[in-house]
Amino acid sequence: MATLYPYLVSSLPMLLFGMKAPFSFESFLERCQDLIPDNDMDIVKSISLTMQEEDSEIKSFLPIQAQWYNFQRGLKNELVRIRAARRKIDPVRYLRKEGLEESSLMHAALAASRNTSILDAERFLDQKRWEYLDELEVGHYFDFEYLYIYAWKLCILLRWERISREDGAKLLEGVLTV
Repeated sequence: MATLYPYLVSSLPMLLFGMKAPFSFESFLERCQDLIPDNDMDIVKSISLTMQEEDSEIKSFLPIQAQWYNFQRGLKNELVRIRAARRKIDPVRYLRKEGLEESSLMHAALAASRNTSILDAERFLDQKRWEYLDELEVGHYFDFEYLYIYAWKLCILLRWERISREDGAKLLEGVLTV
């Protein structure tokens, strides 16, 4: 099957953080269906709206996937360290393996944890995720990596649409207290 990434990518609207998602994830998958190989389609389908992953289920087929999941794990590890310090417990048993370790992640987690609004803290963290996706996007214009990053950005936008439709603060509080 010939890939039609240039056609597909050029037909997608630009995404900006904070904007309304131009279409649902299902519509995005429909746009991709006959234009990319099945194995790439499987990878795109595996991206979840909750942006949650289980370490045991992650199979990175591409370097960009590994970079993204390492960033996600690194950010979560920094949040774990901050929350554990507040509760005066050892964070070691809650940390995930192989997370990215950068001071920028520590600063982002610390800034988010100091925010008095759960909603604003989550928005700040998603802004940092978006910025990292922008970094990953450099050098990828009409290829699968661009499409993969696009899918994650779309998921972030759809997440915030869902939060704004429902009572965002209550929704996030319920998720964060579990």
